[in-house]
Amino acid sequence: MPHTISDFAAQFQGGVRANLFRVSINGPAGGPSFANIEFLCKSTSIPESTVGSIDVPYRGRQLKIPGDRTFAEWTVTVLNDPGWKYRAAFEKWSDKITANSANISALRGTAVYGTGIILHLDRSERIIRRYVITDIFPTSIAAIDLSSDTNDAVEEYVVTFSINGIFSKSTGGLDASRGGLDIDVDISVNAQVGPLSLGLNF
Repeated sequence: MPHTISDFAAQFQGGVRANLFRVSINGPAGGPSFANIEFLCKSTSIPESTVGSIDVPYRGRQLKIPGDRTFAEWTVTVLNDPGWKYRAAFEKWSDKITANSANISALRGTAVYGTGIILHLDRSERIIRRYVITDIFPTSIAAIDLSSDTNDAVEEYVVTFSINGIFSKSTGGLDASRGGLDIDVDISVNAQVGPLSLGLNF
C-alpha cells in the first residue's frame, strides 16, 4: 500500500530537535556547586552503552550470547564564564580526587562520585526524556587555547567523565516489571534550577 507525505508527517510529527536540552551536574556531597550550569552548557551527548557479545563454539559454529554492559565516557562542552566559576569547580573536584601537588586524595570510596542529568525537551519545553547518569567523576578537563589572533569567539572547554550507570525515563516511565529502574527526577521545566534533588526509586 503506497504511503503519502501526509502519512509520513503523521508518523514523523516534526521529529526531535538536538538543541532542545538541559544539563545539570551535581558534584560530590560537600563539594563545589554547579548550580545553573545549564545556561553555559553548550553541548553534550546521551552516553553510549554497549552490550558485549561472547562467541561460544559448538560443532563448527559460533553461538553468540550477550556479554557484559560497558558505558562510554560522557563529555560536556562548557562556555567559560567571566568569573571562571565552573572551570574552577571542575578543577577543584579533580584536585580532590587526586591532588596536583602530591599523590594524595581528599575523597574516599563513593565520595568521589557525582550525578549528571540530561533533560530532552520538545518544542513546547516539555520534558520528553530524562537521563540520569550515575556515579560520574571528571577524568579530563580540556585545555583552553589562547591566541592573540582569535577574534569573535567565546572560550569553551570539554569535560570528560567516567560513568558507572545510565538510567532513562520517558513521559510514560519505565516498566520496572521488565527490569527497568523507575527513576523519579524531582525537577520541572519551569522550576528554578539549583542543585537538583534526585528521588531514585529502586
